[in-house]
Amino acid sequence: MQYPRGYRRFYPDTQPNHLHPPYVSSIKRAPTKPLIQLPHTLSEITGPTINPSRVDVKAFDLTKQHPGEPLGERIVVSGRVLDENSRPISGTLVEIWQANAAGRYLHKVDQHNAPIDPNFSGVGRTLTDAHGHYRFVTIRPGEYPWRNHYNAWRPAHIRFSVFGPAFATRLITQMYFPGDPLIPFDPIFNCTADEKARNRLISQFDWETTEPEQCLGYKFDIILSGRLATPWEK
Repeated sequence: MQYPRGYRRFYPDTQPNHLHPPYVSSIKRAPTKPLIQLPHTLSEITGPTINPSRVDVKAFDLTKQHPGEPLGERIVVSGRVLDENSRPISGTLVEIWQANAAGRYLHKVDQHNAPIDPNFSGVGRTLTDAHGHYRFVTIRPGEYPWRNHYNAWRPAHIRFSVFGPAFATRLITQMYFPGDPLIPFDPIFNCTADEKARNRLISQFDWETTEPEQCLGYKFDIILSGRLATPWEK
């Protein structure tokens, strides 16, 4: 894979293992043979071109996407997208998706018996500014059960997708919340061997972005590559 600026290299111990037996799905998903490098076409290397006019300016606020207000605790999640040398990456499309406050996704595959919130779709997107900043207003997601093992529960989390200037440079990760007692028991969180690296997936409470009588703020910087890279899902 050819990475443009900010997407160049990773250190294996800072990234999730393909095979992590406690995460049961990885047993079937992990490759059993060496990966084959496929040549990329011009469109894969140079596209997509993100036109700011194509991104709805209201899409960053997941609490304002429907006629009514969603249920749950309002929060602000913000941060910067940086390369391995702490240089900001501007004009990058950042997308998030998450469960609602009851821990349910608005998706037919999710049959958890928690209620669906008709005023919360759980999907947002925005572009980073000239200094690499992004910002979302959303609802704190709920924990939810999954059938990985007996009495398994996923910690509250928000999934992030970051697009580079090429289709081949899309990266996906998850953000967790500080103090969640489920985090140490989560097999997906523990797929990354390096403790400092996996702890970078935990956001930080942020007074500066906390709004009086409105919402708490959380900071989550995204580092695309290098020794301090955010752990990325393969």
